[in-house]
Amino acid sequence: MKPGPRRSVSQSDIVDAAFEILEEKGVAAVSVRGVAGALGLTPTAMYTYFASKNALLQAMVEQLLTGVADASAPDWRARVVAVALALRAKLAEHSGSIVLVTSGPLDGPNALSLAERLIESFVEAGLSVDDAARAGHAVRAVVVGQSALEAARRTAPVAVSEAQPLWSDSRHPLVEETAGLGFDDGGDAEFATMLGRVIDGFVER
Repeated sequence: MKPGPRRSVSQSDIVDAAFEILEEKGVAAVSVRGVAGALGLTPTAMYTYFASKNALLQAMVEQLLTGVADASAPDWRARVVAVALALRAKLAEHSGSIVLVTSGPLDGPNALSLAERLIESFVEAGLSVDDAARAGHAVRAVVVGQSALEAARRTAPVAVSEAQPLWSDSRHPLVEETAGLGFDDGGDAEFATMLGRVIDGFVER
């Protein structure tokens, strides 16, 4: 019997299959061997595309960050917020994306373009390059941290009033007073307001 035609796959096919595994089983299950099995390839064939799991994860991060740095706005401040919102939206697209972007250094082309875009914006605001880099890093940290909190809320959607308290005979009046702000509910308006305070801390000194 003649063998059937060899299946042709692209790097994009492989990364898409890796994201499916990420969604279904988590980042720990993403491996060269696992993706090869999902695509009907041998691990040896997969290694011609990605030499290691780390290389595969980096490719996933790069795909996740595609287009984030292209977010545009008429002035530097609105541009920083637009880039931050674009990054936050990308992180919300895939469960497990937070673990993914913290699995290694963000040093691929799309990640560096994101960092460059933020630094350029803060330099336009009048900061030195060093302070602009610090501000850009702070923005990325806020987005990733807030996205992690929102992801935690999505995976365990228990209303605070229904949850069993972890303390007794104790009140937290300031937390209760500000609970309506909905920090972890995924709203863009409150996130943009919070991010604005971070930006002000660097620019309006």
